[in-house]
Amino acid sequence: MSTVDSNGPAVELRIGGMTCASCAARVERKLNKLPGVAATVNFATETARVHYPAGTTVQDLIGTVEATGYTAQPPEPPAPAADEPVADERDAAEHSLRTRLLGSAVLTLPVLLLAMVPPLQFNHWQWLALTLTSPVVVWGAGPFHRAALTNLRHGAATMDTLVSLGATVSYLWSLWALFLGGAGGENMRMSLHLFAGSDTGPQLYLEVGAALTTFLLAGRYFEARAKRRAGSALRALLSLGAKDVTVLAADGRERTVPIGQLSVGDRFVVRPGEKIATDGVVESGTSAVDASMLTGESVPVEVGPGDEVVGATVNAGGRLVVTARRVGADTQLAQLGRLVADAQNGKAQVQRLADRISAVFVPAVLVIALGTLVAWLATGRPAAAAVTAAVAVLIVACPCALGLATPTALLVGTGRGAQLGILIKGPEVLESTRRIDTVVLDKTGTVTTGRMTHTDTIAAAGESPAEILRYAGAVEHASEHPIARAVASAAAAAGPLPEVADFAAVAGFGALATVDGRRVVVGRPELLTREGLTVPAELTAAITTAGAHGATAVLAGWDSAARGVLVVSDTVADGAAEAVAALRGLGLRPVLLTGDHEAAARTVAAAVGIDEVHAGVLPAGKADVVAELQRSGRVVAMVGDGINDAAALATADLGIAMGTGTDVAIEASDLTLVAGDLRAAADAIRLSRRTLRTIQGNLFWAFGYNVAAIPLAALGLVTPVLAAAAMAFSSVFVVSNSLRLFRFRAADRPGLAVRTADRRAAAPARG
Repeated sequence: MSTVDSNGPAVELRIGGMTCASCAARVERKLNKLPGVAATVNFATETARVHYPAGTTVQDLIGTVEATGYTAQPPEPPAPAADEPVADERDAAEHSLRTRLLGSAVLTLPVLLLAMVPPLQFNHWQWLALTLTSPVVVWGAGPFHRAALTNLRHGAATMDTLVSLGATVSYLWSLWALFLGGAGGENMRMSLHLFAGSDTGPQLYLEVGAALTTFLLAGRYFEARAKRRAGSALRALLSLGAKDVTVLAADGRERTVPIGQLSVGDRFVVRPGEKIATDGVVESGTSAVDASMLTGESVPVEVGPGDEVVGATVNAGGRLVVTARRVGADTQLAQLGRLVADAQNGKAQVQRLADRISAVFVPAVLVIALGTLVAWLATGRPAAAAVTAAVAVLIVACPCALGLATPTALLVGTGRGAQLGILIKGPEVLESTRRIDTVVLDKTGTVTTGRMTHTDTIAAAGESPAEILRYAGAVEHASEHPIARAVASAAAAAGPLPEVADFAAVAGFGALATVDGRRVVVGRPELLTREGLTVPAELTAAITTAGAHGATAVLAGWDSAARGVLVVSDTVADGAAEAVAALRGLGLRPVLLTGDHEAAARTVAAAVGIDEVHAGVLPAGKADVVAELQRSGRVVAMVGDGINDAAALATADLGIAMGTGTDVAIEASDLTLVAGDLRAAADAIRLSRRTLRTIQGNLFWAFGYNVAAIPLAALGLVTPVLAAAAMAFSSVFVVSNSLRLFRFRAADRPGLAVRTADRRAAAPARG
């Protein structure tokens, strides 16, 4: 492949018609043969990311893809719902597969019973079997036939080719036997015979074509479901932005317009509790802005005139007037969306083992079947015997077990995971878990609770900590600020709170009110000083010490003096230290990654036993840290829960999302821990690795069966009926082996049972 100009243009094409990972590899090879082109084709998202040089056009790229036998569409202009047509197409494709699968399964079951259970065979039963099988082989297997024909036109063969041939040949042979071979008689009965030399009489192989089609449709359907969800991370991310905005006109009038009509320089209003519509600068007003979804900082940020604010963050305090600085694709939210998209497209191609081997296996089977037919005819054997041996080769090589190897193990593994509160998205995830050696843990909401909690009350000499907390809690009870809520909750838990009067909030500084006849002030030192209260040196030192340990401290005072310090912080989650120890037990190196400041990060890391810390990292920087670890030779798993983690989750070799976090993080991840318990991360990795080993064992058996059975079929030692029985046994073995995953047990720990969905709904989304 020629060198690509890194400054050259790039385009993302939508690729249609791909049915397996080998299709994606073929498209990628064709594109990369063009001079100066570097392409990565992602089978899961059905896209191709292509860098191309000057002199090459997008139409040239599309023409190359179409010449390979697939379709390609150029990028569409941005639109608010630009992703909806793609989702509709994928929904329609999944619905079509589901309809084919259900219809084929209903028709196949009686055919299998009639063919495999001789006592059920009544007079003319074979004609009913033909009637039931015909729609399955013609209509149900339609996607395989079309893919096989497309591959044939371009001189290629895939698993679709073998499936189509196996179903077609077994069906056509049965037609010949029915109409010309004496199998259409009234009293026709079938029984199993082991060798081709046996006097078997007329035989039908209708159940082979029907069962082969149904099994493979099942695998294709579950694959389509996974592909349909591939773009949901970006849809969830973009849906977080405000849909409408209140624009402030020059004459002071307010009007609500769709977010798409907002322009740079427009002034807009953000009321308490509303999302900030877009990136901008505060013109007037003060408030606390909850930016945890983007920055990971657990404490709301106080903003006032001249401060920058970011779209999709939440105004937790007063009314703001903001001037828009960036809109549309230029906002931080849109840039974060592009980070997630680029990370997903940049993932290494993970091809299933069956697809990788099929590049050699499928052509080899076709050659052996043809060689068997020719050899038998050349040695003077009857044509019927030659065709029987060739059909036996095709049937014995039919990839029923191959088609079941991955889906059944994946279904059982994911089902068992769901019982334990672990969601696994697909087979690519399983391959990733085998190789990881480093696990990066987001701090807020993952290692910690993500909620501000009162942790200590430090009283001045001669003062009562209980009284300080009681008075401060009474004042803060009337405030909606997260720090105030933490203090008020702790005070309320200690006992009834007194009544307050003359409450007043001072935005960005604190609050004051009359409690039991005293004017109580709670907040920053500046507020107490302004209200004429002195702050003892011991309390100033306590504030400094709290900050050094990553906590937030507020003063409380009355009667002209500060009486104590109330310390609040984001506390370590239950079981976090145990989870880190379990991850180390799996041979993984833990790393703490957070947007919070260094002191808070170091305190948490020491509490749970983590040595390597990256603090003060913004959303784009989190993905960069993961990428840097990968460049240093590490294979990285990332555990997070916030929007700010989405790009890092997608960049990592394995993304693990906390189920109590945001939908964006969950959709961008590979594994989800539904209950939000970090201790489940080690169980998730163990279950994924065991599921992968099961898939590998299934594939080994399936290919081993083919390797052993194909020569026997070619020598005439296996009849088509026995081949079908062996194929069925192979499938039963694969399914039984997969069912063993239900025996997986999670590590013993308190509260193992999955929490209800209410916890996720109630938990705040933190970074």
